[in-house]
Amino acid sequence: MKKWQGKCSVVLRPASTKEVSQIMKHCYARNLAVVPQGGNTGLVGGSIPVYDEIVISLGRMNAVESLDPVQGIVTVQAGCILEQLTSYLDAYDLTAPLDLGAKGSCMIGGNIATNAGGLRYVRYGSLRGTVLGLEVVLADGTVLDSLTSLRKDNTGYDLKQLFIGSEGTLGVITRASILCPRKPTSVQVLFLALRTYDEVLRAMKLARTHLQEIISAIEFQDIESLNLVLKHIPGARDPLPERSAFYMLIETSGSNASHDAEKISEFLAALEKEDLLVNGTLAESEKQSQELWKLREAISESLSKEGYVYKYDVSLPVAQMYNLVEKTRMRLQNATAHVVGYGHLGDGNLHLNIVCPKADNDVLSLLEPWLFEQLKSYRGSISAEHGLGQAKNSFIYYSKSPESVRLMQQLKHFFDPKGILNPYKVLPPN
Repeated sequence: MKKWQGKCSVVLRPASTKEVSQIMKHCYARNLAVVPQGGNTGLVGGSIPVYDEIVISLGRMNAVESLDPVQGIVTVQAGCILEQLTSYLDAYDLTAPLDLGAKGSCMIGGNIATNAGGLRYVRYGSLRGTVLGLEVVLADGTVLDSLTSLRKDNTGYDLKQLFIGSEGTLGVITRASILCPRKPTSVQVLFLALRTYDEVLRAMKLARTHLQEIISAIEFQDIESLNLVLKHIPGARDPLPERSAFYMLIETSGSNASHDAEKISEFLAALEKEDLLVNGTLAESEKQSQELWKLREAISESLSKEGYVYKYDVSLPVAQMYNLVEKTRMRLQNATAHVVGYGHLGDGNLHLNIVCPKADNDVLSLLEPWLFEQLKSYRGSISAEHGLGQAKNSFIYYSKSPESVRLMQQLKHFFDPKGILNPYKVLPPN
């Protein structure tokens, strides 16, 4: 993001929960602030010191400790890299309930601490549903052992939910038990070209009707984002003969190839009947599937190669997603800026990106807080999946009521009375 540069004199790399506990006891007694850090792949500055905080890097705690292959429940340390977990599960015909572009370096603890969403949220849902238990070290070094592997446990408050998405401000996640789905045996990827965003919405409705339970991803991108990928990413190529204004990538995952093929055929026939499909292609191999996914996953990289990027990860009603992109273009029409819109259509998560030749305070002043005011009018969220960190904490009131923020502050004080856990993040400045 080129926005933050952390400075600290100490980075500690514990190898066990016991060592994390000892560190926190020491820091609590001496009022030393700490920043828990996983793969450091976040986009809101949540894992970067603001002043002189001590960094606790969880990278050495990277083991997959156990697996129940019958129920599909894995117990893993916080520093395990997501891609390594996925490779481990692959041998048991299981898969992680999370897939991110940063899977090669992001860590499970960080994924949980930020409640990461990802590409297949529409199929597997939030980590709030798939994380069964957590082990967390609190500010004073107390180890909270809620590392259950039970699917159902209705005894009192579900404390683990407080730490999922808390961005390290309430405790340091050290271990987790996660419910992992079966690996699909039939995966198909469609790349479709459409004329308007309204047609994108109609196509999504048909996809939900005809593909239903086998949908694992519904993504969209505009022509601007595709052009940037083709311009900057080596090996990327347009799979369709002509350009269109919008594109959809739809992935299906099932267990019966012939059944899935029949559903896809019905879906394509419905698109043709309603004259929605300009063009499209269905991947015929795993290599082709990867090439189609590259056109979507490489957008972020291509944006960074184009210039300085203002990234906004927001959530709002699906029908209004591209309206916000067009409003932003109108607002910046006199600025040297390029507005790009893409995202997770299946769960209403828009990635709105503004590219400038270099950082431009005039552009930023046009975007903030205007953009957050627009989201508030839609009853949307200023952060769909990236979190707040130090980038958006001062804007939290655009998504949360004063009563909600006050309760969060009370919870923060209860769990961290000295304010040493990842300070200056998530909650608004006093």
